[in-house]
Amino acid sequence: MRPRFWELPLDRLTPREWEALCDGCGKCCLNKLEDEDSGEVALTRIACRLFDDASCRCGNYAERKRLVPECIFLTPATMAEVAYFMPTTCAYRLRHEGKPLKHWHPLISGDSGSVHAAGVSAQGITVSEIALGEDADWEDYVIEEPGT
Repeated sequence: MRPRFWELPLDRLTPREWEALCDGCGKCCLNKLEDEDSGEVALTRIACRLFDDASCRCGNYAERKRLVPECIFLTPATMAEVAYFMPTTCAYRLRHEGKPLKHWHPLISGDSGSVHAAGVSAQGITVSEIALGEDADWEDYVIEEPGT
């Protein structure tokens, strides 16, 4: 990968660099509620059924789109339409908005665990959507975004 590739425009990243931009926070895998009238997005602690809470990674990343059709497949081309509901600390969102990565981002810190140590990740706070019954009120699971 190129030195400081994360400072390049998103559409100039190689596929490997694009994947490396992920900070591993796992917040993109948390279900969100969007108010139909205001467009406001609320984050919940309800995780996608493929989410691994311990690692904050997808349990089946290669097959995620097939297994979870509503999973958002991030690309430089889709960022304009999906950035508004990505976590505010998300490296993809930050770079899409022309902002630098946070100091705790593993590409800056050199430590893959820095996102968890900084309290920015979803590690240890999630409940799987599978564990919830059909009668669960997702509004009861709304949280403030970790690290903001």
